[in-house]
Amino acid sequence: MDSDHEIEIQIGCSIRDFFEREGESRFRDVEEEVLDRLSQVPAKVLSTGGGSVLREANRQRLHQRCRVVYLKSSPEELFRRLRHDTNRPLLQVADPLLKLKTLYGERDPLYREVAHFVLETGRPSVSTLVNMIVMQLELAGDSKAP
Repeated sequence: MDSDHEIEIQIGCSIRDFFEREGESRFRDVEEEVLDRLSQVPAKVLSTGGGSVLREANRQRLHQRCRVVYLKSSPEELFRRLRHDTNRPLLQVADPLLKLKTLYGERDPLYREVAHFVLETGRPSVSTLVNMIVMQLELAGDSKAP
């Protein structure tokens, strides 16, 4: 499940449009409601938006209810992946790389607080990342591992 997709279903428009119309604070309210609901669904993979860790309630719920894997990427790697993405409201600025560096500085400690596992992503394939995640869960003796 993708929390951003679920948010867009709930708000009936793109996150970018909602952000522009209602602002970040209202978006974070909706995000918190959606994450509360989705984090209670057992045995699912949940992909969250980058700012989901900004609220304490989200961090607590995710850490307590889920096995959280922080797929850590450098700001430079994220910029490489996202430089042409026009749907991310916080990156629609004159210097998106600088913004990514700022966000990384603010969010990395929060991601680490929530995470049960931290994996450096670099540039492996999706299947390699999935195998790395499954291996970490199995090594930890997690009975929820697929």
